[in-house]
Amino acid sequence: MSGLRLNQVTLGAIDMAESIVFYQRLGLTLIVDSAPRYARFEFPTPPNGGEPATLSLSGAEKGWTAPEGYPLIYLEVDDVETFLKDCALTALSPPEMKSYLWHEADILDPSGNRLRIYTAGKARRFPPWRITD
Repeated sequence: MSGLRLNQVTLGAIDMAESIVFYQRLGLTLIVDSAPRYARFEFPTPPNGGEPATLSLSGAEKGWTAPEGYPLIYLEVDDVETFLKDCALTALSPPEMKSYLWHEADILDPSGNRLRIYTAGKARRFPPWRITD
């Protein structure tokens, strides 16, 4: 079996210019700008090396709304509160530690796409209840 890797996620964007500024504010690098139809960003290079993931925006018509609660994109950071403060973002509710050991807070992008900013540490891949061979 070949290695499966995440290439990108594509989200709808009603106001492409506003959405581009928003994702740049999060620290993504704009690598394709075909606004208002399409834009593509690159995430920072992973600390352990390898190719960075990408995120794309596809122009959406006025009146378009993201489905309630979906898509839900998880973006991992070292510290949720510091990241929100540094990016001047207001979470939908205060960051909280979940029962699955992830500290998280949700924000909405300019088009209503839900982004979950989280810190999980070892619990992301190695929670106490992880299945072992």
